[in-house]
Amino acid sequence: MLTYDVDIWSIRKRAGRPKPYELRWRVGARPHSKSFKLKPQADGRRSELMAALRDREQFDEDTGLPARELAALNSPSWYEHATEYVLVKWSRAAAKHRAGIAEALAVVIPTLVTTHRGAPEQRAMRAALYQWAFRAVLGPDGKLVARHVAEEAPDDISAALAWLSQHSMKVKELENPALLRPALEALSRRLDGQQAAENTARRKRMVLSNFLRYTVEEKGLLSANPLRRVDWTPPQTEDEIDFRYVPGPALARRLIHAVRDSGPRGRHLAAFFGCLYYAAMRPGEIASLKVSHCTLPPDTPAAAEQWGELLLGESRPEVGGGWTDDGASYEARGLKRRARTATRSVPVPPILVTMLRDHIAAYGTAEDGRLFRAAQGGRVRSTEYCELWDGARSAVLSEQEAKTPLASVPYSLRHAGVSLWIKAGVDPAEVAERAGHSIAVLYRFYAKILKGDQARSNRLIAQGLAEE
Repeated sequence: MLTYDVDIWSIRKRAGRPKPYELRWRVGARPHSKSFKLKPQADGRRSELMAALRDREQFDEDTGLPARELAALNSPSWYEHATEYVLVKWSRAAAKHRAGIAEALAVVIPTLVTTHRGAPEQRAMRAALYQWAFRAVLGPDGKLVARHVAEEAPDDISAALAWLSQHSMKVKELENPALLRPALEALSRRLDGQQAAENTARRKRMVLSNFLRYTVEEKGLLSANPLRRVDWTPPQTEDEIDFRYVPGPALARRLIHAVRDSGPRGRHLAAFFGCLYYAAMRPGEIASLKVSHCTLPPDTPAAAEQWGELLLGESRPEVGGGWTDDGASYEARGLKRRARTATRSVPVPPILVTMLRDHIAAYGTAEDGRLFRAAQGGRVRSTEYCELWDGARSAVLSEQEAKTPLASVPYSLRHAGVSLWIKAGVDPAEVAERAGHSIAVLYRFYAKILKGDQARSNRLIAQGLAEE
């Protein structure tokens, strides 16, 4: 029990004892004492207790310790605390968010240690934390536990976690906010030492902020969030897309045709790449696209130039079986950064209408109505469509172009589609709505071409001002 009822007495000397200088004090009804070999040691300890009294600290009757000292003594390590945090968040977090929490904490926790002597190699440490310590599984009793508790980990993983468990800093030590600086530096760097993308660093820093808020507000292990007390500015990096390597309309069409001409799987997935470019959809959204989401005009000469519409409401991003409840390599979820039941309408041009209509006629749909599926009916894996894309690049690009980042990944087609809309003069708010972006994100990634359209905007404003 904590109390302010404390008396601290003078130091007495007891001759003939190995530690003759005894400090005595009383907390509530219980007496306490501690003996020291030297008088300055006893004086120092008495000064610490007197300082706690002057600071109006309560004392614990059982241990005789000031409240802060007791809290520091009982403070868990950052490794223990982070493992508990993962288990608390797991059941209500989406699979992608679970992986994001593990990824950020696997960067932060190795920096909050008492020494780096004998530390495992950085890559091995992160793997041990990301794959084993911060991934939850059901234990024998049906409760969530860290994976390394329920499964036998490889020797190098066990060694890394044992070292961290022994040398992890106590949570209370972060009352000194300067100790957080190495963690912030680590969040802004990749494993190779290069600066991380601004968006990646921002996302990981948000996880750290939420973790520290939980530490302060829910657990009461710190008096204040140290993140707010660190004078630290993340390194400036460039999030804007490098449009030198975004394919133009002609190249985008040639790449899609090369995918189609590459063989049976290429023909099956040509419309998949068409959705990436002509509708600027995300791969996870395309993987969930069902025939019921498609409103396509009839296949008649009169309707040949009519546009269709896709009503998107679901996404199946790949995340890895270790992060989902059912062990699937993807999770079915709502649209990115939208409510679970939200939808997004995307008008699609006649060329994509034709591609989708031909795809449905040739391949039908999966049992649940999905247009694109793997050989056994599951989600199309990124490894498959990336392999097709690599083949298309080799077939279309020159040897010199293939060595550059030009259209390096299938996602380049989404960037190309959004860029085309902006350059065509579509209102940025409409572009953001169709692409599933916020206006702020659109301007952060596509600022160059949006600013490049200012001259056209100026002409339109001037025409409006000139009207009588």
